[in-house]
Amino acid sequence: MNIRSLTRGDGVVIGAAVLLLIASFLDIYSIEGAPDSADIPTLWGSGPVVFGVVLAGVIGAALVVVSHAMPQPRKVAGLDLGQFGIAFTVFAAWCALGNIFDPAGAFDNDGGLDNVSAGMGLILALIATLVMAAAAVATPLVPALKGSLVPAARPAAPQPYGGQPQGGYGYPGAQQQPYGAQPGQPGPSFGGQPQPGQPQPGQPQAPQQAQAQPAGDFSPFWFAVPVPRPLFAEDGSPTPIAELAPGTWYLAVEQRGANLVAQTQDGRRGVLQDTSGIQRG
Repeated sequence: MNIRSLTRGDGVVIGAAVLLLIASFLDIYSIEGAPDSADIPTLWGSGPVVFGVVLAGVIGAALVVVSHAMPQPRKVAGLDLGQFGIAFTVFAAWCALGNIFDPAGAFDNDGGLDNVSAGMGLILALIATLVMAAAAVATPLVPALKGSLVPAARPAAPQPYGGQPQGGYGYPGAQQQPYGAQPGQPGPSFGGQPQPGQPQPGQPQAPQQAQAQPAGDFSPFWFAVPVPRPLFAEDGSPTPIAELAPGTWYLAVEQRGANLVAQTQDGRRGVLQDTSGIQRG
């Protein structure tokens, strides 16, 4: 799971789910003229409210958030987890609206509760489920809600694709200068023998190797996608091999027309066909 792929809409859904949990511990209804010491049940005291509002809302929010945090969409009965989550949130809001009109229906069996109105817990539950359902439905449609919830950190300047890190202190490939050697010159070895690669006395020096060929017009760069986008295999297969998530930096190693060949963190390479709106590092 990648929390950087969560959107602002997911943040609204999470906040609404927290508000719903808080509301579940408040009064389900209020009685006009009742003393403060009256024993009024919370939302957990009503089975229909618990299953239809509280649990349905929390489960729906969890499915929506998990579906966006997973690298690959999971399906149940042909539907994405996110679609199930949206259905749960809408159902929870519908049940909360119904209980507002009859807050004491589960307790008023003999018609004795006449001066009853919705309690603070039921009112907050209705607000939370309405906000949750609206955010879950509108996130794929509203650009402001599709933005990344956790902003991505700016990456360091990328090295050319396949390049090795520069030699330095502690780097295994760095040549250690012997004591007394001048910078850029090989030092003497033990016993006066020349270093490997150092020309013998009186032997003409070999011409220096040709410098590396200059790179082409394309230079590898880091980029991030604004919304989740599929990464297809380089052989042209229509089945995605991975999904690029917002908030994560990927390395573009090659350009093929309007497409980019990208490399993921685990080393997989594929073709990104939709490059609109990408953020270059």
